[in-house]
Amino acid sequence: MHEAGDITMRVLVAEDEEILAELVATGLRRAGFAVDTVYSGDAALAYLGLHDYDVVVLDRDLPRVHGDDVARRLVASGSRTRILMLTASGSMEDRVAGLDLGADDYVSKPFEFPELVSRVRALRRRSARPVPPQLERHGIRLDTVRRSALRDGRELDLSPKEFTVLQLLLEADGGTVSAEELLERAWDANADPFTGAVRVCMSKLRAKLGEPALIRTVQGVGYAL
Repeated sequence: MHEAGDITMRVLVAEDEEILAELVATGLRRAGFAVDTVYSGDAALAYLGLHDYDVVVLDRDLPRVHGDDVARRLVASGSRTRILMLTASGSMEDRVAGLDLGADDYVSKPFEFPELVSRVRALRRRSARPVPPQLERHGIRLDTVRRSALRDGRELDLSPKEFTVLQLLLEADGGTVSAEELLERAWDANADPFTGAVRVCMSKLRAKLGEPALIRTVQGVGYAL
């Protein structure tokens, strides 16, 4: 059961122990998040400059640029990305130091994985604008808590990606959503933006919604409901 809007959530995992980084990333992906991994502080800063992440899981002892400096720069830039600091030490001084740098939360190693996921979720709720539990337009009703979708009372069997795309279109309230924004919020950085992933997802979604057609393609701009 995903929390409302989980699937659109982007997380950066910055951890120099590659095996741990990949384990964390795999677990977060299973929880429905779009995840990228980096193994150094300079790479973390590069990715944070490129993409709009909801949360960064930031190891404190990163090579090349220390995790503390990554946190300082992120906070100084006015970013809305929330910081979950990972540290090898559970000492009170370390926790206070991390929070003083602008970290939003703190987990010391070794940690229990479900706790990490729930803390990431909690931070996401702080960073994102709240999604109403029900979204409705043109006979489509989306329940973002139960993650169910209906059209004129008929249940729609949507994949997580299709659900997210439909949710983003409904949230736009008649406005146009660009393919880039859909890619940014519903796919992770490994998705090739030139594969027409959005177009393929959109054609499947249109087929499932049925007639009369509801999603308009606005040439050169994006999609609108």
